[in-house]
Amino acid sequence: MIILFDVLARLPLSVLHRIGMLFGWVTYLSSRRYAARLRENLHKAGLTHSEEEFRNLLHANVKEAGKGVMELPWVWRRPLENVLTGVKQCHGWEHMEAALAQGKGVIALTPHLGCFEIISLFIASRLSITTMYRPPRWAFLDKLMHEGRARGQTKLAPTDLGGVRQMLKTLKHGGIIGVLPDQVPGNGEGEWAPFFGRPAYTMTLIGKLIKSSNAAVVMCSSERLPHGAGYALHFAPLTIDMANSVPVQINAALETVIRNCPEQYLWSYNRYKVPRGALPPDATGDK
Repeated sequence: MIILFDVLARLPLSVLHRIGMLFGWVTYLSSRRYAARLRENLHKAGLTHSEEEFRNLLHANVKEAGKGVMELPWVWRRPLENVLTGVKQCHGWEHMEAALAQGKGVIALTPHLGCFEIISLFIASRLSITTMYRPPRWAFLDKLMHEGRARGQTKLAPTDLGGVRQMLKTLKHGGIIGVLPDQVPGNGEGEWAPFFGRPAYTMTLIGKLIKSSNAAVVMCSSERLPHGAGYALHFAPLTIDMANSVPVQINAALETVIRNCPEQYLWSYNRYKVPRGALPPDATGDK
């Protein structure tokens, strides 16, 4: 499989994205569970006003999801300097620099939108960043993912208490940490908060890190450009009111980013699942 990734990495990004569109449709048509979840999440998000609009958005998302898989060899296995040439636009980098200049550390939030893998690599080409890493079940994928992410000035922290301490230490030294805020945390590590009109179990870690470090928060997102032309990165400051629910504020900010490019969000992800051992939202009183 690693050899296959190395072979695919040699192909132009435009070719991989064309293959990805076909792969997206094959996956959608061959997996009823995958297709049903994608349709349900996209439909209940309320982003469209007619059946035609919904169908167009669904079809676009199927193709974008396929691109997201097929671009991984290009992002993970090509030399870092070559990967970075794929970043054709960068909007708002000054916000990252301004946040870092405050000296309290920076929490870079990146949703599962577009080629989110390239964001930490871009940051790591300029600054040191620490991100959490949970090894996948398959050994070959662990090797690919670890080698693909731990490049430039990237440090990987395990998804356990030791990793949290490492992240907090980085912030207290004025550094940058990267977090995927729309991942479903484990039981006891989140709270129910609205996400596109439905309760989603949302991590509370970010609020705890802000409270302990007074770190600045920057929302980071990646957008695929048409025809495999590359990527546009976006950085914007996010002000958090610690007197109110942090998960609610983060989900609202994520919605704003996603609405700008909904066809590239990972709607097939089981964002609304109830973690093992956690009470469902209707049992906790949260809506």
